[in-house]
Amino acid sequence: MSRNGDTMRPRWVRTPADPVLLVLGLAGLLMAPWFLLAPAGAGPASGWLLQSAIDATTVVIAVRLYRLPGTTRHARRFWLATAVSMSLSGIGDVYQSTLVLTGLDHGVISPVQTAFVVTGMVTVVITMLCHPLGGAGRQRLRLWLDASTVLTAVAAFLWYFLLAGELSGGKAADRLAATATAISMMLVTFGLVKLIFSPTAPFTRLAGMIGALGVAGTAIGAPVMTALTARPDPGILQIAQLLPCLLIPMSLRIQEVQIRRLGGRRETAERRGFSKLPYVAVAATQMLLVVALIGGNLGLSIWGVTAGVVLSTALVLVRQMVAFHDNERLVVQLSDQKEWFSALVQHAWDLTVVTRDDGTVGYASPAASRVLGADLAGVPIGEWAHPADMPVILDLLARLAAAPGTHADAEVRLRHTDGSYRWLHVVGTDLRGNSSIAGIVWNGRDITESRRLQDELRHQATHDALTGLANRALLQQRVREAVPHTRLGVLLVDLDGFKQVNDEHGHHAGDQVLIAVAQRVTALLGDAGTVARLGGDEFAVLLPGADQAAATVLAGVLAAAVAEPIPVTGAVVSVGASIGIAVGTPADADRMLRDADAEMYRNKQSRRAAA
Repeated sequence: MSRNGDTMRPRWVRTPADPVLLVLGLAGLLMAPWFLLAPAGAGPASGWLLQSAIDATTVVIAVRLYRLPGTTRHARRFWLATAVSMSLSGIGDVYQSTLVLTGLDHGVISPVQTAFVVTGMVTVVITMLCHPLGGAGRQRLRLWLDASTVLTAVAAFLWYFLLAGELSGGKAADRLAATATAISMMLVTFGLVKLIFSPTAPFTRLAGMIGALGVAGTAIGAPVMTALTARPDPGILQIAQLLPCLLIPMSLRIQEVQIRRLGGRRETAERRGFSKLPYVAVAATQMLLVVALIGGNLGLSIWGVTAGVVLSTALVLVRQMVAFHDNERLVVQLSDQKEWFSALVQHAWDLTVVTRDDGTVGYASPAASRVLGADLAGVPIGEWAHPADMPVILDLLARLAAAPGTHADAEVRLRHTDGSYRWLHVVGTDLRGNSSIAGIVWNGRDITESRRLQDELRHQATHDALTGLANRALLQQRVREAVPHTRLGVLLVDLDGFKQVNDEHGHHAGDQVLIAVAQRVTALLGDAGTVARLGGDEFAVLLPGADQAAATVLAGVLAAAVAEPIPVTGAVVSVGASIGIAVGTPADADRMLRDADAEMYRNKQSRRAAA
């Protein structure tokens, strides 16, 4: 089904037939009974009138193609030349029609008609020869060889049939007119064949081949019919002459219909691959030679066909030699590129992985073994990912599916064969629409050391170097991250007697005391809150969800734990704890710290006074 907005049209619905093509086809069908059954003398007149009508139709369609929007400058010039050429041919055919209708033709083709037709054909030939071929170098050489092969085959047929049968024994004027017209038609055919092989042709391949067939048929239709029958009926000759002429306006109309249905776009796919037409031309000339030799008359016509066979075969052989040379060069280039690419992949530390639709790895570069210790091919990628990173991978896949052909990146962990996990920065590209890949391409770089360094720097920025506890910055961050309007309890702890430890036993002993206090408070609190060292011998405890009573109970337990003797180098010391308590919400953080600090100093003063 094809979609266009909200409308849907099934592919199997056929496009309506073109009325112009139907009329031209109907004219071709009615032509045979008319010329075979027409009254004596009516055939030539109606034939020239029909020829004039065909010329006029071709001119109209060529002008329409010239005016089509989006037509390139060179294509517009080609269609203008076609319109001028067919106009000149039409003038000549109308002149000949007038002579026939008035009985002034005397049974011969007027030189005026021949001059107009040949002039018209020369006009379009010059235009086609000046049309840019596209491509360069050997590609253009192959194009000329293919076109020359087809032209040689057409010339062989033209040579044989123009010199065969009654045509060779007819009136000299008719033979001269027919030869001049046939040669000009042959040149037009050559130009059309040349453009058919060219990637810059102003017409589609279908329209070009039908047009070339029509022009070539116009040149050799009547001579072939004359050679096939000893005394051909004049009506049959008229049909053989006019039927190919109908193909010319039909080819132009097909071109117009195709371009309009494509919206002015050119289909480039139709010109891919090599053309079989030169090989068909060689086979046709060889069959013609066999037919000519069966007659047993080794005249000038057979020698012409033989020359055509030899020349066309030689052209194809040269074409094949050029193709073989180009193929050999391409194979060498591909081999060098493959070796170059293989060397890059083999020694690259960035790994490349391609996963199929079911998530299994279809390809893994050698770097995967160096980074993860094993080849990933054939294994679901999820089996190597860290369980906590699976949501990240699923999000990556969803982003790629939402916009095919785009990129998405993230940092994930993949398991090494030793059981550890390696951090990788991966970039995914959805190339499932590419038939040569048909999967998602993942490019990954090992960033484990970089992540370790980042984590270490982050830990240093948020934790106390001596005790490993959170510092003031992390404590404030935990307060900001707390759920709004929930209860928080804050305990500020200041050690009593810590200065005496430093003075009597040294700062090393003081550090041991701080570490021991941090361990005791952390062990007592567990995961119920956050313990931080604010500086010197001052600590803080953050208690999410605690009220005044719970904070007071914990303060007493902490004071008792801190008061336990602490072994230091060469001695056992004891310190006390003055604790201030405040409760509130995250919005009251500054106020709670001030209140807890004030209460802590009141308690310290009270303990000093009691001592």
